[in-house]
Formats: sequence, structure tokens, C-alpha cells
Amino acid sequence: MRHSRRGRPHRLLRGIQYSQDRIAQTALSVPHTDVQSTDVSVSLDRLKIALAATEASLQNPFPASWYCISGISLVFLFSPSQALLSSTLPSTQRSQHKIEMMNMRKRTLKWITFFLLFIFLTSFVLNYSSTGVPAAWFSKQMVQELSQNFRKFIKSQPCTCAHCISQGKVSYWFDQRFNKTMQPLLTAQNALMEEDTYQWWLRLQRERKPSNLSDTIKELFRVVPGNVDPMLDKRSVGCRRCAVVGNSGNLKDSSYGPEIDSHDFVLRMNRAPTVGFEADVGRRTTHHLVYPESFRELGENVSMVLVPFKTTDLQWVVSATTTGTITHTYVPVPPKIKVKQEKILIYHPAFIKYVFDSWLQGHGRYPSTGILSVIFSIHVCDEVDLYGFGADSKGNWHHYWENNPSAGAFRKTGVHDGDFEYNVTATLAAINKIRIFKGR
Repeated sequence: MRHSRRGRPHRLLRGIQYSQDRIAQTALSVPHTDVQSTDVSVSLDRLKIALAATEASLQNPFPASWYCISGISLVFLFSPSQALLSSTLPSTQRSQHKIEMMNMRKRTLKWITFFLLFIFLTSFVLNYSSTGVPAAWFSKQMVQELSQNFRKFIKSQPCTCAHCISQGKVSYWFDQRFNKTMQPLLTAQNALMEEDTYQWWLRLQRERKPSNLSDTIKELFRVVPGNVDPMLDKRSVGCRRCAVVGNSGNLKDSSYGPEIDSHDFVLRMNRAPTVGFEADVGRRTTHHLVYPESFRELGENVSMVLVPFKTTDLQWVVSATTTGTITHTYVPVPPKIKVKQEKILIYHPAFIKYVFDSWLQGHGRYPSTGILSVIFSIHVCDEVDLYGFGADSKGNWHHYWENNPSAGAFRKTGVHDGDFEYNVTATLAAINKIRIFKGR
């Protein structure tokens, strides 16, 4: 949606004028007998003005909100508080030290404001230019996201686990591969893909006539949440323990169920059932990774993490939660699913390429859901335990719900390099980044 440029300067001027008037009124209402209290009062009122103007900007179409915010930031930087406060200084009663402290506070405020302005403008430019998807869809979400991120920053906690996965300088091998800036989940704010990443992703399942990605993402975030935390609020807790439950036959007769259920997050994948296998695989699931062809109905409070290997997969989510028009990809897929829209998360395509490049070093055609779950977990969790990965005690590769011990033919298709993927998890365990439980 495009918006006319007419009226934008007027909105900016109105925002600046409004802010200036409020600052002037506040300055006049504050007693001039104490420079420090005056400085604090004016600063606090400026923050109130910023909040009020930002709130008001939500009622206006993009990009008015950006101009309003930018105008406020400019007022913060250049408004005449210096002259106002200097005029209140008693010439004989204030020491040079207090004057310097006051100036330092004002300089700090201005630098912080400049930094916030820089973040706003950079976010706008990147969001518009890199995706080719107009940021207008998300004007309201963007402002809300900034507010949420600021609150998360204030509440952020360091990792308190005995061994934190993200701790650096423990293993050179790990540090060369782990990029903590990568965000596992796709959101309205990070829906940016570089051209080479996009082209690589399109080749994964050789989609012949892919739909326009920008239009698809726009439609997608009308249906599923676009403002989720791409790290699942990792830093809101001190130590997040996660169990990643694979589908290996080595889970049979393991009695791992209660141990698995004791974790904060329990991740499962594809068609893995729990009913009838609770003693070995547990009852709880918090996140279930699937793609359309591997979907199974989930519990009411389970978050579905869609792993998209093609544009059609994103369209399927929209269809399966609304019209039900998509019934076939390269195989039949469920036309409708019962997962609540607010419980649907999207695995970021750029994160899939990150796993392929950094962790698999290009082995296989693309990563399996299993290794994608593992690398996903080491980014959103502080401690990770793997269950149900690898062969059983007899060397057979099969699923725990199957009776066919030779059902591991999938490892020979050439799509995934199962041996290399398992070596990655084994190395992570060897350097004490994760633990692997191989059955009893």
C-alpha cells in the first residue's frame, strides 16, 4: 500500500511544534530554585512527550509515525533546554562541579536520543529496501516491537546455567560455527533475505513457478503472528533447559519420559507420536517442527514451528488455517489443520541456509528436520539434551513407533547427509555444549 507524500512535512512540523510547546510549558511550571530538579523534570516530561507522540502515531498511517518520532528525536537533540537551565543557575551558589555534572547529564541524554533516532531510521531503511516488501504493512507492529524490545532489554537476564551453550572461547570449532546474531524465527521485522539466500532456498525442492515472496509474506502475517520474539524470549529467564526429542528406535524401553517432561521446552518433529509411548518419550510438547508433508495434528497448547522448504509451504499455512484450497504439493497434504493461528511460528529460511553453510559445511542437499531442531535449540535455549538421535543399540536406523528395524532407507536418498549431521551432534556433545541420551 502506497501513501501520498503530501502532508508529510506538515505532520513533521506539527510533531515538532507540539513537542516544543509541551517542553516550554513544562519548563515554566518547574520551580527554578533547583537546577538538578529542573533538569530531571524537563527530561522526564520529554520522555512523556515521546511516549504520547508515539502512541498518537499509531493512529496515523505509515510513514507519519516515523516522521513524528524523528521530529521528537530532533527536538530532544536541539531544543533550547541549555539556555533555559543556564538562566536558572544562581551565579554564586552553584559549584563548577555541579555545572559539569549537569552538562554531562544533558550530553548523555542527547547521545542516547541520537542513538534511538539512528535505530529508527536504520530499521526503516533496512526493512523497506532489503525485503522489497513495504514496511507499511507493519507500521503499528514496528512501534510496538520497539517498545517490547526495550522492555525485554530492561528485563534481560544473563544465563545462570552451570554450562551455558552460548559461552564463547570454550571451543574454536564451536565459535567458528555459532553465530548468535542469527534469528531462528521469521517475523514481520526480520523478513529480509539476501538474493543469494533466496535463490538457494528456491532450489531446495525445485519449485517451478514460485509465487512472489513479498506478497506471500504479507499474506502470511495477516494470518499468523508477525511480532513474535525470534529468540522465543530467551533472555527473559536465567536458565532455559530444553529437550530435543528425535524419532530414533533407541527410545524404545528407555524410560526417558519423566526426564524429558522435566525440561522447560520439549521439542519434537514431524510425525512423532506420544500417545502410547509416554513412558519412553514423555507426554509434554511445547514446540513441534513440521513441514506440510510431515504434518500431524498437535495438542491444544503446542506451538507449531513450520519449516518452509518452498514458497508453497508458506502459502499452505494460510490456506490450511483459512480456505483449505491447497491439498497437494508434491504429495497430498492436509487441506485444513486445527492449530490455532496464534500458535504458529515460522522457521526462518535464512536460518536454514545458516545451518547448511556453517554447521553442515554444504553436506547433503539441505538439512534434515532433526539437525534443524538441534541448531534451533542451541540458539533459543541455554542447556540442550538430545533424546532419540542416532541408531539403536543394534545399529539400526528406524523410528520408535515402527516395527521395521530396516526402515532407515531415508539415509540413502542423498537429500540429507545423516552421518555428517550425526557427527555434528556428537562433536557438540564432546565439547560439552549438549548432552546426548542414546537409550538404556
